[in-house]
Amino acid sequence: MRATAAHGRGWGPFARHYLEMVAAMFVGMAVLGAAVRGGLALADLEFPVGPEPAALEMAVDMSAGMIVWMRYRGHGWAPTLEMTASMFVPALVLFPLLWTGVIPAGSLLLLEHVVMLPLMLLVMLRRRDEYGGPARV
Repeated sequence: MRATAAHGRGWGPFARHYLEMVAAMFVGMAVLGAAVRGGLALADLEFPVGPEPAALEMAVDMSAGMIVWMRYRGHGWAPTLEMTASMFVPALVLFPLLWTGVIPAGSLLLLEHVVMLPLMLLVMLRRRDEYGGPARV
């Protein structure tokens, strides 16, 4: 029998985990983003210009926060890496649309977030028991 990190049953813990992931994303963006920019400034370097580096940095920063929090909360590597993938898949799917002119560069980060939030939910629904969703009958 596999141990889970769920704390309680039902939609309350499930929703709490989702909100914790969103908060961890923001913390990751703020902390790691500031560290990257500060480190580059100290080295007298600039962050690469362009929508793709910005989108990838956003995914890395958000993932770092999520990984730290999920591991702290007792989640295993498989669900943690699945949640991390939900940060990168939107960018990788959107890049070809950007390169072919289907979406403008200024919309990439917004669309990345619009896709990643429901994708996180789908990842969580896949492992309802892990995140405290209702027990399967």
